[in-house]
Amino acid sequence: MFQSFFPKPKLFFSSFALWTGLAIAVWYIFGAQMGAAIGLPPLPEDAPPLISLGFFITTDYLWFYIYTAVWTLAFGIFWQIYAGDHPWKNWAIWGSFFIIFTTYFDVQVSVLLNNWRRPFGDLLQNALTGKPGITNQDFYTLMAMFWAIAFLNVFVFVIVRFFVSHYVFRWRTAMNNYYMSKWQKVRHIEGASQRVQEDTMRFATTVEGLGVSLLDAVMNLIAFLPILFALSSYVTELPIFGAVPHSLFWLALIWSVFGTFLLAMVGIKLPGLEFKNQRVEAAYRKELVYGEDYADRAQPLTVAELFNNVRRNYFRLYFHYTYFNFARSFYGQADALFLIFMLVPTIVAVKITYGIYQQIATAFGQVSNSFQYLVNVWPTIVELLSIRKRLVAFEAAIDDEPLPSIDRDYMEKGEEGSSAP
Repeated sequence: MFQSFFPKPKLFFSSFALWTGLAIAVWYIFGAQMGAAIGLPPLPEDAPPLISLGFFITTDYLWFYIYTAVWTLAFGIFWQIYAGDHPWKNWAIWGSFFIIFTTYFDVQVSVLLNNWRRPFGDLLQNALTGKPGITNQDFYTLMAMFWAIAFLNVFVFVIVRFFVSHYVFRWRTAMNNYYMSKWQKVRHIEGASQRVQEDTMRFATTVEGLGVSLLDAVMNLIAFLPILFALSSYVTELPIFGAVPHSLFWLALIWSVFGTFLLAMVGIKLPGLEFKNQRVEAAYRKELVYGEDYADRAQPLTVAELFNNVRRNYFRLYFHYTYFNFARSFYGQADALFLIFMLVPTIVAVKITYGIYQQIATAFGQVSNSFQYLVNVWPTIVELLSIRKRLVAFEAAIDDEPLPSIDRDYMEKGEEGSSAP
């Protein structure tokens, strides 16, 4: 699944994680001093937030681009040489970096939009309360800024999705080519053709969605956590708990961890059931296919028994998804009012304006959603785990290792049906 596309995947991903961690640590410890040394200092802390596209060409952003390019080139060139003649190394190395950088840039567009919400929210509040001196032009100016930011956001989103789609199809091509080169070793595995054609497609597509959303979650944390820390200064008191330093950060963390743990516990049985669902569907489909060519196959009793297996497994899935969906929906409804409930003392004390509330709500939502990554994508993770279980049998056969126990037991019991006469 991974070695077909990435060169030495275990070493590649571990070295990438270490290299990225080192780059982030150096940036936060020495980045400002290094930028100032080359004439690109950060903006003063008391500088008003920018709400125009000039946000992306400030001195600290130019320094960030240079810094990122140096670390990226160092890592990429090393792996370009170390990977040797791996056929997909260019897509695996440089394609991955392009996706990471553009995703981070897209998150920064969201930060810029969050900066814009405060002056627009305050202007709207002042206009609705009849404060003098507000003109039509004030609204039109801020709306023109929004349109410029929104257009950039749409442009970046389209480019990223287009590239990611090609990236993922290359990954699927790599898996397809790799498995087909080992076809004689894997052809005896149940549903081999389905695993090569359908499972590789579903694996690549599912990883695309999960990978991009995970990357987006991590980038949002990096971008919005400092903002949430700063906005916590407006929230001096919480219901029940009273005064809590950096309250917004701790609220987002605790509430999200609770939701993640809750969903993981109630959904723990779903991956195995989804995998078994793939098996019983494959058995039913296989018998029907044989029935097209052989008169003694797909007999009513056999088909009825196989379909009964399908029905039984689906009914088990429906039961387990019932309490999973109940927990997920209950948490989602509670999440809708959680922040407002915690901000009631601050709102009643008139310590924030509508613009500041808009900033808090957006930043809290971004951080909370990032921490809630597992909550948001758990059903997709369940599907991916079931696909992976099927492809693991291919990996075992290719490496001349015993089949996973669930596949071995299944073949020994003959649940897949006998071979064609």
